Amino acid sequence: MRPFSPLARGIRLSLALAASVSLSACIQLPSLDKLPSVAGDKVMGLVTPYRLEVVQGNVLTKELVARVKPGMSRAQVRDLLGSPLLTDMFHENRWDYVFTIKRQGAPEQKREVVAWFDGEKLKSIDAPADLPTENEFIALINTFKPTKPVPKLELSEAERKALPTPPKPDVTATEPAGPVRSYPPLESKS
Repeated sequence: MRPFSPLARGIRLSLALAASVSLSACIQLPSLDKLPSVAGDKVMGLVTPYRLEVVQGNVLTKELVARVKPGMSRAQVRDLLGSPLLTDMFHENRWDYVFTIKRQGAPEQKREVVAWFDGEKLKSIDAPADLPTENEFIALINTFKPTKPVPKLELSEAERKALPTPPKPDVTATEPAGPVRSYPPLESKS
């Protein structure tokens, strides 16, 4: 019997691999209706895929929009609100500030603020009524909710006054304990 050539060995190996792959495909997966039901966006009801956080545009809050007043120049508006997300050469009197955020574990948010100009001066600003304050915005995007109540770190003035006054320690002169040593002077007299 003669040994197999490298070509014949390669062909037999590839056939063996093809047979094992085709046999492994015959394993029956459970039907989707028999998988455990899990709420959320889960793949096959088992694994939650990572969702990329998408933030676009300028975060505009009530405090920022309140600082913008009619009569301001385009440069002043840009300094306060940032560069607009949309500007159109056919509508030069309009700047659109659009903000969207998509985070896993938080609701999707979308807000639009439009600044209208008359030449180089701001004529008006259109902002939605539900524009959040800075604290409300932070609370909306915070997905790490504390599970335990935050401990109180400071006493109120009334609680401080209710505390008992500490006793004053007795101040009595005590003799030094241990041997008494005399040391030479630090500076020599010359």
